[in-house]
Amino acid sequence: MKLIVGLGNPGTKYELTRHNAGYIIIDYVAEYLNSTFKAGKGEYYFTRAKYKGDDIILLKPSTYMNNSGIAVSQFFELHPEINLRDLLIIYDDFQLELGTIRIRQSGSDGGHNGIASIIYHLNTDDFPRMRVGIGKDEVMKKEEFVNFVLSNFDEPELEKIKNMLPVYRDCVFAYIKQPLKSVMNMYNKNFLVNDKPKQSSDRNTYDDTLKIDNP
Repeated sequence: MKLIVGLGNPGTKYELTRHNAGYIIIDYVAEYLNSTFKAGKGEYYFTRAKYKGDDIILLKPSTYMNNSGIAVSQFFELHPEINLRDLLIIYDDFQLELGTIRIRQSGSDGGHNGIASIIYHLNTDDFPRMRVGIGKDEVMKKEEFVNFVLSNFDEPELEKIKNMLPVYRDCVFAYIKQPLKSVMNMYNKNFLVNDKPKQSSDRNTYDDTLKIDNP
């Protein structure tokens, strides 16, 4: 059984912020599988689903990003049968350009507070993760990072996210069915070269939920 975790901040205030890329992707996967989240026995929402015969669990921490590890550790305490090697954490990375995916088997938190919290509460950094680029093709100053990740995607970025959602979904499905190295070989790249996804998309009604109100 695979456990797929999408990181983000709860509440409508943060719904379309760049820091919520993990939430956006996990919601899309759940909708594609016709699966609905419900409250868990801890600080998280989860749903059970199947993909091509494999049982999977999708999970969203209900804590704020900096305490994501609480939810993940609570779930593992209740489900010791799930191996850490079957965990996939999906989260944003402002150091990667929008449209880029990076799958890793393990590693440090890279300055991401959500991953730092998970490493702390699980007492290991040896778990797979899917980094989703949210950055721009420009260098930012250190003091700009927080405001950037907590700001909303602008309209052109939202359009790119909509086009990328099927790619993110297929990456998750590949993780469920294939060896990690194969997934890395297929998906560790920028899919928005010339602003067009390299894979075909099948955008569905989820697109209608990704909107920004004009000021």
